[in-house]
Amino acid sequence: MIAALLLTGGSARAAGVSLAGIHKIKHVVIIMQENRSFDNYFGTYPGADGIPGLAGHPGTVPCIPDPSAHHCDKPYHNTNVTNSGGPHYQQDALADVDGGKMDGFVNTVESSGSGLDTDKLGCAVNLLIGCVDVMGYHNQQEIPNYWDYAKNYVLQDHMFEPAHAWSLVSHLYMVSGWSAHCSNGYVASTCTANNEFPELPPGESPIVQQLTGAALGIVEPANPAAKPIYGWTDVTYLLHKYDVSWKYYIEEGTEPDCETGAMYCTAVPQAITTPSIWNPLASFGDVRQDGQINNINSTNQFFADARDDSLPAVSWVVPSGDDSEHPPANIAAGQEHVTNVINAIMESPAWNSTAIFLAWDDWGGFYDHVNPPSVDGQGYGLRVPAMVISPYARKGHVDHQTLSFDAYLKFIEDDFLGGQRLNPATDGRPDPRPDVRESAKILGNLMRDFNFKQKPRQPLILSPNPDHVIIHPPTPGVLQGFL
Repeated sequence: MIAALLLTGGSARAAGVSLAGIHKIKHVVIIMQENRSFDNYFGTYPGADGIPGLAGHPGTVPCIPDPSAHHCDKPYHNTNVTNSGGPHYQQDALADVDGGKMDGFVNTVESSGSGLDTDKLGCAVNLLIGCVDVMGYHNQQEIPNYWDYAKNYVLQDHMFEPAHAWSLVSHLYMVSGWSAHCSNGYVASTCTANNEFPELPPGESPIVQQLTGAALGIVEPANPAAKPIYGWTDVTYLLHKYDVSWKYYIEEGTEPDCETGAMYCTAVPQAITTPSIWNPLASFGDVRQDGQINNINSTNQFFADARDDSLPAVSWVVPSGDDSEHPPANIAAGQEHVTNVINAIMESPAWNSTAIFLAWDDWGGFYDHVNPPSVDGQGYGLRVPAMVISPYARKGHVDHQTLSFDAYLKFIEDDFLGGQRLNPATDGRPDPRPDVRESAKILGNLMRDFNFKQKPRQPLILSPNPDHVIIHPPTPGVLQGFL
C-alpha cells in the first residue's frame, strides 16, 4: 500500500485504496495563532494537566518569586482581553524554565529593567500600561469558543512548541521540522542548527540588520534576483514531489511582532508577497526551485476555496497582527478569526474529510507549570494550547500524549505520503538536520485523537462574536508587542 501511495503521488484515492482510517482525511488544515501558554488558556480546564491547586487540580497553587517586591506572585484570573505577555526569545524560555523549576517567569520580566508590575494587584491598577500580566490566566469567560471546541473535540494538554524559541523558529519547525542558519539558501549542506535568529549571519543582531536597511536579510520573492535564506528541506518539497496539493494562507494586514528585538515597535504591513516571520515558505530554496511561490495565498482565498470545495490536501492558515492573539492584540479578535476559519470549513463540502489542527506558536512569556521534555538538544519548548477538530475527532477527549508540531508533519506524511519522512537518508534532498523529528520515540501520534469508525459528526457552528463585542482591527502604525 505504501509503495502504491508513493507511486501515485501519495493519494489513497488515486491509488485505488479504500478511504479507511487516516485516509478518510483528505484535507489537513493547520491554524497557527500566537503566543499563549497552555496554562494561560486552559490552566483551569477540567481533566487537563492544569495549574496545581486551582479548579480541582491536585497540588498547591504555585507562587513564583518576585525579586523586586520581595515576595512571590500566584496565578490569577485575568479578565482583560488585551494582555502584555512577556519576553520570549530562546534565553527567556530557558530562564522561565529555570532548569525545570518553572519559576523564572516574573524574574525574566523584571530583569529586563522595565520596572513593570507582574502581580495581580499591580495589573489590576495599571491594566496594560505598566503591567506585564505573565501570571494571569483566562477561562471560558474570556474565550468561550475555545472552551466549547475543547468540550466537543480534542484538547491536547502536552503540546510543546518545537524548541525553546520564538515565533520565527516555531513557524520554521511547523513546515520543516528544523530551524537553521544557511550560508546559501539553495544549498542544504550549508545549514547549521539555529534557534535564535536563523535568518541572520551568526553574531549579527536584528537591530543591525534593520539599521542597514535589510531587516531580517529577507528580500521580496517578486524580485527575480532574490535569493532564499532557508536552504534545508521543508515538507512542501515532499508534497510537490508526490503531487500532493498545498497552500499557505496568510492574512494581509500587519505583522504580529517586532522584527528587531524591541519590546514595542510600530506595526508594519504584512502581505503574501513579503517573506516574514509568519510567511517563511517564501524564503525556502526548495519552494522557489519547485516553482510553488504562488501557493502562498491570502486568507480571502482560503474562504473562497472552502466555499468552492477547492481546499488543497494541506493548508496552513496564519493571522495578521490584529487577530493573532499576540500581545497586545485583543484575544476576542483572535477567537473571532479562528471561529470564522473553522465555520468556513464546517459549512463547506470538505468538512466530512477534514482534520483541523489548532495551536499557538509559542508561550509568549506567560506562566506554565509543566517542565518541557528534552529532545535532540533543540527542544522541546514550553507548552502551548492545541486542539484537534474534525468530524472524526473523539468528543470531549483530553489527550495527554507528549506532542509537538512535529506531530503535524508526521500526520501529513502518514496520510498523504505513505509514511515518507523529512529524512535526509530517504527524502531525496539531504540536509544536515540532527535527527528526524517525526520519528522521535517520545512523540505521540495524532491518530489517537480520532475515531475513524464513527459516523462523521455534525459541525458545531459557533458565533464568531459570542460576547457581541464589535472588534475593530488596528491600522498600521499602532504599537506591536513583545517579539
